[in-house]
Amino acid sequence: MSVRDIRLFGDPVLRTPAEPVVDFDRELRTLVADLTDTMTAAPGAGLAAPQIGVGLRVFTYAVDGVVGHLVNPHLTLTDETQTGDEGCLSIPGLTFDCTRAYGTVARGFDMYGEPVVIEGTDTLARCLQHETDHLDGVLFVDRLDAATRKAAMRAIREAEWSGLSAPVVKASPHPLLGRAR
Repeated sequence: MSVRDIRLFGDPVLRTPAEPVVDFDRELRTLVADLTDTMTAAPGAGLAAPQIGVGLRVFTYAVDGVVGHLVNPHLTLTDETQTGDEGCLSIPGLTFDCTRAYGTVARGFDMYGEPVVIEGTDTLARCLQHETDHLDGVLFVDRLDAATRKAAMRAIREAEWSGLSAPVVKASPHPLLGRAR
């Protein structure tokens, strides 16, 4: 397939909620292959379709030697949390401590429309949450505490790849740091 350009922080597509996939066809399989190739070449632990400019609810992941994808995900999160370094291919070269649920059950579909359930903790849970956030127009910097978010925004403005205008960071629309209620 092909390696595609990754959209960077400030691109409006990263803030636009993605549409559910309704056609499980060859075009979707090509998108999954392109996402996988792009994620592997970057290299990254995950990549969501909006990060390559496609507004569909699909992402790929590569964690602990397991490469996969998920279409139209729905997450159930544990109450237990973890805080650790998190980065993003759309915010290259920068990582910050981010709090996420420690465990996640992700339900969705594969590229053929077959139901899929992925259970993960630690890094896989972080990746599943991060990539699903992308599908909702949320970036990991939105989940940082106020002081860390301020430092992140300063680092983004000073990054070599950053645009000239200051990007807008919105507060996460999800209560409880994304944890289930």
